[in-house]
Amino acid sequence: ERQLERLQPTAIKAFRRVAEAWALVDREAALLLDMELDVWCQASEAGWPGQLDRGQLLRASGLIGLYRALHLYWTGDLADRWPTLPNDGPLFDGRRPVDAMIEGGLPAILSARNYVDALRGGV
Repeated sequence: ERQLERLQPTAIKAFRRVAEAWALVDREAALLLDMELDVWCQASEAGWPGQLDRGQLLRASGLIGLYRALHLYWTGDLADRWPTLPNDGPLFDGRRPVDAMIEGGLPAILSARNYVDALRGGV
């Protein structure tokens, strides 16, 4: 538990950067973290005194990992545009990955991350 508390400020700060890089609207960022919109609007400000619960921390971790994997796989702005582009990959069925992850929650976030890791590894 104590370790989770120490990760809080870093996780929310990193996810704010991911949301900005991906040009997410506040509603999308809130839904990805499974957070109420008004809470996200507060959390998106530096110095937010709130806490992420375990599930939100896991979601943030998965999304931060996906961001990193995208930047290892693609150069340029495609890495940041990928989550919001329609995708015909088997996990997305023509939807934007961000919509698939919002709909599917943590399992979909982790699946998207594994998908990009597999692309990077050629698996």
